[in-house]
Amino acid sequence: MNKKEETKSPGEKLKEELCAETQLVWDSIDKKEKEEVMRFNEDYKTFLSNAKTEKQTVKEIIQQARDKGFVSLEEMFKGGKKLKPGNKIFINYKNKSAILVVVGKEPLWEGLNIVGSHVDAPRLDLKPQPLYEDQNLALMKTHYYGGIKKYQWPAIPLALHGVVYTARGTVAELMVGEKAEEPVFTISDLLPHLAKEQMGKKMGEAIKGEDLNILVGSIPVEDKEVKERVKLTVLKLLNERYGITEEDFISAELELVPAGPARDVGLDRSMVGGYGQDDRVCAYASLRAILDVQSPIYTSVAIFVDKEEIGSTGNTGMKSRFFENAVAEMLYLVAGDYNELYCRRTLAHSRALSADVSAGMDPNYPNVLDKYNAARLGYGVVITKYTGSGGKYSTSDANPGFINQVRRIFKENKVIWQTGELGKVDQGGGGTIAQYIARYGMEVLDCGVALLGMHSPFEVAHKGDIYMGYKAYKAFFEQAGNEKY
Repeated sequence: MNKKEETKSPGEKLKEELCAETQLVWDSIDKKEKEEVMRFNEDYKTFLSNAKTEKQTVKEIIQQARDKGFVSLEEMFKGGKKLKPGNKIFINYKNKSAILVVVGKEPLWEGLNIVGSHVDAPRLDLKPQPLYEDQNLALMKTHYYGGIKKYQWPAIPLALHGVVYTARGTVAELMVGEKAEEPVFTISDLLPHLAKEQMGKKMGEAIKGEDLNILVGSIPVEDKEVKERVKLTVLKLLNERYGITEEDFISAELELVPAGPARDVGLDRSMVGGYGQDDRVCAYASLRAILDVQSPIYTSVAIFVDKEEIGSTGNTGMKSRFFENAVAEMLYLVAGDYNELYCRRTLAHSRALSADVSAGMDPNYPNVLDKYNAARLGYGVVITKYTGSGGKYSTSDANPGFINQVRRIFKENKVIWQTGELGKVDQGGGGTIAQYIARYGMEVLDCGVALLGMHSPFEVAHKGDIYMGYKAYKAFFEQAGNEKY
């Protein structure tokens, strides 16, 4: 016993034995691991800067997977190959969702270890007929996607990303506004001198969704005989550069996102700021985790899903059957046949982490969170037993035995973690994909990184928490289902 232990009072010893205490990541790791945290986050910032849309995110995920030796499930099918332990495969679903798999030693029907994140983020989408002219200015109409604060989007530089399928049968990819030499777009705001009526409104009503129209040009074509000369200039430029006509907007998917790269935040560079960290921070952490998994006992599966921000709907959302179909295809490649019972058993016996972000305690807005049950930046990855709103509506509510397994795995693997809820009771709330994963009967727990400014154009996360997210997901892939837990 050292001198420090000898000088502890009975009360101090009792407190140490019985009371739960959270730990700062920075107080809990050595110099070598602190350096690893910083290196990890440099790679993360590059990923976040390049992955501004769900399609770009999936493209980055697939490229990194290929670089690590993953092959597509489609290639396995066409080659008539069987899945064996150690095989690494990916599934690219409509370029908007993806699944990475490392086949384990145990049969699939003994259950999978799943980490599921989402790759969509709040943004502004162009309407199907967006372009118009007013007051000799060309503008484009937008329809916001997901839960945004509309007043945050005017008067900031925006970049245009997306694809256009043209009547000529070509596909044009657009990305304008990310490079320093490129133009950006913006939504003009009302000057304060004339904003008395606007500023007297509630914040949610001051900027209308229908008024989120972006400036795209002001130079007219030379021919003064035609109408809407500025609009025609914009169409001419789009046609010259991308082969697009106005009708092609109908078969386009074009998104406005905050322009510019992810940045370090703080004099100590301890945080990462950037757009889309909900939920690409968890997507990246789980991507890096599964890329580092080699020979798991149970098959490791990382899901990267679309449409979470609007209810997980559509054929690329978690409510669709694309994941269930993927499991069925994997079972076929294992046995050379398909058995519905084995598919159901595989799903029901699985274990999952719903990897989504949590609300961090913000010193500027402390009253919306229960300080005894709130996540804090710098205290590690966040375990959330339930999300939802009010009386726990639209949540999964994880079973305590499974939570205990997860926290024991984290403790053994030196993962710094904390617990958190999404706000005070009746304050508001929100959901994750946990409730949709849980319908298969598997165990599910929400586990992600805390953010400040969630759903804003510039979200903030702590570098230590991001790294602990990676450690948590890797440990879960490798050890969930182990009998000793």
